[in-house]
Amino acid sequence: QVQLVESGGGLVQAGDSLRLSCAASGRTFSSYAMGWFRQAPGKERDFVAGINRSGGSTYYADSVKGRFTISRDNAKNTVYLQMNSLKPEDTAVYYCAANSNRADRRRSYEYDYWGQGTQVTVST
Repeated sequence: QVQLVESGGGLVQAGDSLRLSCAASGRTFSSYAMGWFRQAPGKERDFVAGINRSGGSTYYADSVKGRFTISRDNAKNTVYLQMNSLKPEDTAVYYCAANSNRADRRRSYEYDYWGQGTQVTVST
């Protein structure tokens, strides 16, 4: 079992940067692969980035590759999403998620636990 709480969302201008954090509770955080997803109004919840248990392997959606970086600090039970060169199409609610399988999962139903989400809005 793991509980997840996102923070760090907000309103920024195109081209700016933002770092999201996801704090996890529980003693087995390092046993989970982690992912970030996002959902815009009227859209499906889409995969953004994934990271394995140790942090040594990462995976990205093509739309964010080269701009976003996922990382984790298992000693702090926290996963991060560094978002650079933000675009208006990045506007969405961002969710962190945990799964007990593999870090390369890209479907929402493959994740077991979810945070409440944090809003990111990128102005034109």
